[in-house]
Amino acid sequence: MKKLLVLIAIVLSGCATKNDERYSIAQDQAPEATPTLEHVEDAHPRYEPYSRAGNKNYTVLGQDYEVIKDPETFTTETGIASWYGKKFHGHKTSNGEIYDMYSMSAAHKTLPLPSYVEVENTANGKKAIVRVNDRGPFHEGRVIDLSYAAASKLGVLASGTAPVKVTLLKVDKPVENDEWQGARLNRYFVQLAAISDKTKAEKAAASFSQQFELPTDIHQSGKVYRVRLGPFHDYDQTQHAAMLAQEHQINEAFIVVEPMSNEPTLK
Repeated sequence: MKKLLVLIAIVLSGCATKNDERYSIAQDQAPEATPTLEHVEDAHPRYEPYSRAGNKNYTVLGQDYEVIKDPETFTTETGIASWYGKKFHGHKTSNGEIYDMYSMSAAHKTLPLPSYVEVENTANGKKAIVRVNDRGPFHEGRVIDLSYAAASKLGVLASGTAPVKVTLLKVDKPVENDEWQGARLNRYFVQLAAISDKTKAEKAAASFSQQFELPTDIHQSGKVYRVRLGPFHDYDQTQHAAMLAQEHQINEAFIVVEPMSNEPTLK
């Protein structure tokens, strides 16, 4: 364990308002160390069946909310966006997934879970695509609660809130076998570190693979070698790997979603 923590140190040197005993932090906050989030890609819209959890009508703070049954009735929505971070990181979202503040996700009061939306910060013109997998924000005038990563992409972190336009991205249900296969051609990774030296990246990947007993992958981007756990094809398994990384004090580990391709990666 000590050996792994030393390696990590070397490598890294190169929602709604809730009162719940699950949360060890009383007030929400950003992570202590501000990570570089330039590499975090937008969510990739694809067809997904709606979750068994989180899609029933519900009541919060005396207000009734009716989940949209027919997404065709939803076009765009304008209002205020906020963001949620460390307090909820690692806890379950409304559809039963684990909230990862470094993923491109969001909470919405009535859209079916999961859904994909484009969010435009109308104050600065920045846009991002996020995957909605949670409920909130339960504040008057607010229409969407962004993850920490999404808020960073849209320039919302400093101000805390921003005026936005939310557009639902509709993905048709596949009909043919080939289309179903195409709908599932995403793969997932948990990025652990970005290293500029290929040999060090390979040593780190080997150590991480031994420690976690999981496959590792090295993705080269320019002169940077990104060391990752994976690939995984099951999102639940990916989330479990991300939580393992955080348990081993790799607090800035985050999930990467990639469409399947024939591009080679370093092993």
